[in-house]
Amino acid sequence: MQNGEYTELKAFCAVAEAGRFSTAAKRLQISASALSQIIRRLEDRLDVRLFNRTTRSVALTEDGERFFQQIRPALGSLEAAFHELKAQSGTLSGIVRIHATHMAADTILTPFIGQFHQHYPDIVLDVVAEDSIIDITAAGFDCGIALGEFVQQDMIAYPLGPELRMTAAASPDYLAKHGTPQTPADLQHHQCLNWRHMAEKSIYRWEFFQDDHWISVAVNGPLITTRRELALTAALQHIGIVFWTEDKLQPWLDSGELVPLLQDFCPPFLGWHLYYPRHRHSSSALRALIEALRQFYPRPSSLSESR
Repeated sequence: MQNGEYTELKAFCAVAEAGRFSTAAKRLQISASALSQIIRRLEDRLDVRLFNRTTRSVALTEDGERFFQQIRPALGSLEAAFHELKAQSGTLSGIVRIHATHMAADTILTPFIGQFHQHYPDIVLDVVAEDSIIDITAAGFDCGIALGEFVQQDMIAYPLGPELRMTAAASPDYLAKHGTPQTPADLQHHQCLNWRHMAEKSIYRWEFFQDDHWISVAVNGPLITTRRELALTAALQHIGIVFWTEDKLQPWLDSGELVPLLQDFCPPFLGWHLYYPRHRHSSSALRALIEALRQFYPRPSSLSESR
C-alpha cells in the first residue's frame, strides 16, 4: 500500500465515522476542503461514489457502507500496530481528544494533568470543556468525562470518584431573616441563586427526590449566573440559597458559614465517569491515559465498572 492510499483510506474512515467533513477534518487536523479533495481522489481512483453529500450531512452509499465495513478492521489493526511499535520503542506520543464538562475538567483533570505529563511528556491532551451532552464518537473525541447518568449507551465507563449529592445551603444570617425551607415547595418563597446552563442558555431546575420520584423545581432569586462559584459567594454574603454538590460546599458547611437544607430530599447519585467507545483498537496514547486515570482515581469499593 502506498502512503497516499493509506491517507485516503484513513480519511474515508474518519468521514464515515464522523458523518461530517468538518468534524472529520478537525480529527485529522486538515482543512475540510483538503479532506473533500482526498475523498474525491479516492472515489475517482475506485470509480465508485462512496458518499451522498448534502449541504448539511454526509451519508455512506451502499457501496461506501460495504467498503467501510471491509476496511475498518484492517485499518484499525494497522494503526494499532503502528502505536504498539512506538510504545515498544520506549516513547509514547500522540493526541488524546477529551470532552468534559467544566466541572469535570476542574475536579478531575486539574489535579491529574501534572503527574500525567511527567510520565508521558510527548502525549498531548486536547481538552474541550463545555456543559453539553454530545455524541463523542461522532464529534471526533477519543473519550469523555461526565456524570454517570449522562454517559452514552454502549460505552465503557469507569467511575473516577464516589457518588455525589446535591445540597441546598444558606448562611445562618439569611435563615434568621427569611426562615428555613422544610420542603422543596417552600423554595418558592425564598431567594434562590440560579445557575444558567451555558450550552443550552437555560436555567437549571433544582432536582429533588420526593414521594419516591425525582422532581424538578424552578426557583427565583436575585442572581442568575453561569459560574456556580459566584452563587456560592452570594450565599456566603447572605443573599440567598445556593444549590451545588455537597463536596463543593463542604468546607463552608464544616465551618458553619453555611447550613445544609432539605437533606432528606437529596439522595446520592452517580458521580464522575470516564467513558470511551468499545473500539477494538485504540491508540496507545488513549490506553495510557485510561490506565493513568484508573491509578490516580482508584475505583471506590462501592462502585463497579459499568456497561
